[in-house]
Amino acid sequence: MSPRTTTVRIPRQRRRGRGSDPFVVVVPERLPLSHELLFFLGRTLWAHRRAAVPLLSALSVLVVTAVLHALAWWSGLVLAPVAAAPLVWLVSVQQRYPAGSTSVRAWRVALALLATGALTWIAMAAAFGPLTGPLALWWLVLLIAAQIVWHVARPFLRTEESR
Repeated sequence: MSPRTTTVRIPRQRRRGRGSDPFVVVVPERLPLSHELLFFLGRTLWAHRRAAVPLLSALSVLVVTAVLHALAWWSGLVLAPVAAAPLVWLVSVQQRYPAGSTSVRAWRVALALLATGALTWIAMAAAFGPLTGPLALWWLVLLIAAQIVWHVARPFLRTEESR
């Protein structure tokens, strides 16, 4: 966006010498307050974009399930068995790599339950619509839970290169 300018011409003053050019002062026009507010919000969102990953993911899933429900409501029936995948993962991981501590087991169970809830919501939202009945509240609870898990687990996932 190129800044618009206003040119102000100061009339010629009496001076010695001939052909003296008038002074030209270029004053930049201020952006409207709404533009400054949008730029501030954009810079803030960009600075904290990693913290907004669960929110943006949840919003995109909400839109995708709305489109999926509008185009093919029966896709919820196809997605329903996928909701059991995190529980299968939990059982297989517990058998292959038994948890030595209760905190590891608690994290595994919590993540499996969160993923199962999210995939179940996706299947039901694709079948019945994302804002039908209690699905909107369920989406909000899942969003808050995912945001909390993201906020708590993210410092542990950082590597030396990303710091």
